[in-house]
Amino acid sequence: MLIAALITLVPVLIVILGVSALFSAGETSLTAASRGRMHQLERDGDKAAKRVNKLLTNQEKMIGAILLLQNVLNIGAAAIATISIDRAIPGPWGAAISTGVMTVLVLVFAEVLPKTLAIMRPEDTARFMSRPVMWIVIAFGPVINAVQWFVRAVLGLFGVKLSMAVDVLAAHEEIRGAVEYHHDEGAVQIDDRNMFRGVLDLAELDVSQIMVHRKQIDMIDADLTTAEIIEAALSFSHTRLPLYKDNTENIIGVLHARDLMAAVARSRGDVNSVDVMAIIREPWFIPDTTNLKDQLAAFLKKKSHFALVVDEYGALQGLVTLEDILEEIVGEIDDEHDAVLTSLRKQADGSIHVDGDMPIRDLNRAMDWDLPDDNAVSVAGLVIHEARTIPEPGQTFIFYGRKFQIMRKQRNQIMAIRISPV
Repeated sequence: MLIAALITLVPVLIVILGVSALFSAGETSLTAASRGRMHQLERDGDKAAKRVNKLLTNQEKMIGAILLLQNVLNIGAAAIATISIDRAIPGPWGAAISTGVMTVLVLVFAEVLPKTLAIMRPEDTARFMSRPVMWIVIAFGPVINAVQWFVRAVLGLFGVKLSMAVDVLAAHEEIRGAVEYHHDEGAVQIDDRNMFRGVLDLAELDVSQIMVHRKQIDMIDADLTTAEIIEAALSFSHTRLPLYKDNTENIIGVLHARDLMAAVARSRGDVNSVDVMAIIREPWFIPDTTNLKDQLAAFLKKKSHFALVVDEYGALQGLVTLEDILEEIVGEIDDEHDAVLTSLRKQADGSIHVDGDMPIRDLNRAMDWDLPDDNAVSVAGLVIHEARTIPEPGQTFIFYGRKFQIMRKQRNQIMAIRISPV
């Protein structure tokens, strides 16, 4: 009698558990599939990817429909097995045997096995299962809507409000996490990771964090003679130079080296006939709170690569260029006219010597560190912020797992710092 029951039971269980396994794989693959890849496939005309994206727009409803079907199938399979075995082995032993057998079968063949296979190739599995899952969502849609309404009503009694319009993770943080994960796995190189980081950080950084400080700006006195202005312009490596009158706070224009050379060429060698004031360009002032994403868009719209940064009182703080913003993405961009600066010097004992004005972001990129740059822009600023004082040469501070020793100081400015492991 037991054999007859098994002959009848086995084909039924194979069909039921097989369907349950398929939708179990569908659930796992649809939630694990790369949304970026699915969107790209949809743009390329893949209809299956389009269905996947449509299902993911209401992920709660999709998962609810699949779970509803799986529960019906798994509970139905358990009930059929219990009835069949109970006829052959009546009493508690039959129920115990059917419970144990069905637990193993559902766990292995309807859950673990299909989910493991699906996670290995989530995109392909999701595209294959998109059509049957879509049918299930349509069929069980009204039931799932009722369940969702009931769940929200119950949670609302406890003050929990759910909204499908709010994502669990912001898009930027999701991308950042994916990049960091693949970098840790070795699939993304450190330079590529830094570029991704740079792009994502543009909206979070202000121009004040990357600008050239006013003390480091190469300027030209507008009261100099034309010959002296030309000589000064040629002595600098930059092509755009601010002109000031009376004091360095009073910027009256920006001299472009190309405009200057064109004017000199037109003068046929008579440099004193060149009217410098007629060829300078109007300075562009921007607030120091402008974020890099907005400033990049402004550079592109205005078709200008140079802006002067002022604070809330209108006082000059520094300057920022299109190249400065691009360097936040791709790293330092040097050409044949740039001076070679060694802001970071590695030592044989494992320590490093850095200039105090070296940006923390540049140090993090060079050493693959994660020093915070929320409260300070430069390494010297970080030391002063943590020390809560302006340190003297020879003083040593330990924070963030590293030892910072002041090597050289000029007036109140820290010029050089030695950083070593604790």
